[in-house]
Amino acid sequence: MKSSVSHAIVLFVILLSGPWSMGQTRTPEKLSDSLDSEQIVVFVCEHGAAKSIVAAAYFNKLARERNLRFRAIARGTTPQDEIAVSASKGLQADGLTVTEQKPVELTRNNVTKSFRVVTFCALPEDYYRAARVEEWNDVPSVGDDYKKARDIILDHVERLINDLQSKK
Repeated sequence: MKSSVSHAIVLFVILLSGPWSMGQTRTPEKLSDSLDSEQIVVFVCEHGAAKSIVAAAYFNKLARERNLRFRAIARGTTPQDEIAVSASKGLQADGLTVTEQKPVELTRNNVTKSFRVVTFCALPEDYYRAARVEEWNDVPSVGDDYKKARDIILDHVERLINDLQSKK
């Protein structure tokens, strides 16, 4: 018993002396400050599993490459349980990673705190009054033809990034 208590004390001391105690990681306040400096673009599709995932991945890649202070998140109006295999495999083949671990439901808070909302599906009417909403209704199903959907999404994303960059 004494041995396990002394091990616990040693572990506690090690934890206290870790890098987070020396100011090497962000405190919650500093973390929120850095997030406030990034503006959020929310991509929304019905299931939060394909179109919004592809759009967010490409948006984040281009925004990073151009040093823009924007970050995209993917959301769904009625999220399914898992990211669509077609989106996941397609992005992986393109050398990109999925932005979310699993589909996430769109909240009013996502909308009101965003810089812009881009939707591939209908949203509740009051969301259109709460934020600037753009509709991209010309994108086919990612599951039917990933490359065609990706190319159309990428064309839209590039135009959006160019627009944001011109206002920088």
